Amino acid sequence: MKINSEERLIVPLDVMTLKEANELLDKLGPVVKFFKIGCTLFTSAGPQAVEDVKRRGFKVFLDLKYFDIPSVVAKAVETLIKLDVDIFTIHALGGFELMESVVKVLWHEQKKPIVLGVTILTSINEAFLRDVLGTSEVTIDEEVRRLAELARSAGVDGVVASAFEIERIKNACGEDFIVLTPGIRPEGAEKFDQKRVLTPKEAIKKGADYIVVGRPIINSDEPLKVAEKIIKEIKEGEDERNN
Repeated sequence: MKINSEERLIVPLDVMTLKEANELLDKLGPVVKFFKIGCTLFTSAGPQAVEDVKRRGFKVFLDLKYFDIPSVVAKAVETLIKLDVDIFTIHALGGFELMESVVKVLWHEQKKPIVLGVTILTSINEAFLRDVLGTSEVTIDEEVRRLAELARSAGVDGVVASAFEIERIKNACGEDFIVLTPGIRPEGAEKFDQKRVLTPKEAIKKGADYIVVGRPIINSDEPLKVAEKIIKEIKEGEDERNN
């Protein structure tokens, strides 16, 4: 799948109102082409948030991480298709049946969105994983690879995982299996609540298809310049990966 360098960068609209979202679109629109809408803005503004971003000609990554019984998630996806989102997420931890039910909904769509399975959040470290699973025998790398292989077997297009797991996932699931990596931080940027992070150049070089960069851009006094710098790093990563 051919992806333009500029479209590999996804900026989250992690704001409370449509007014704030549109202000970010005004600032970043000349450079950024792909925006993420998560639970904060979607809870506040609903489908209108997606419609507004699409109407302005941008791509939308709807990151609601659907996790429920298969029939409920399938119905949600039937509604989501009408919004014309470009990428959306479900939880791989929901299991094979959940993921397969979503894939089946998309089978007959002429213009179907990319569906990604969320593996292990980048805010989670080994200690947290042990608390959740109740065992120290499974590492994050192993669990991410297992979930990626499960998603692949269900027909899901790819997964959301940290940059540290990209190579393991690609080796297990193939180069065509999409990996979107959140928690990317430009060199020198604060990590905030992210535990497993790399720079844009490093992530792309390792094989990331898309990267999500939020606060380093949004909190900057010059967000457009930061976004331009990140896209430059993406291109450098692409060059090194292809050589």
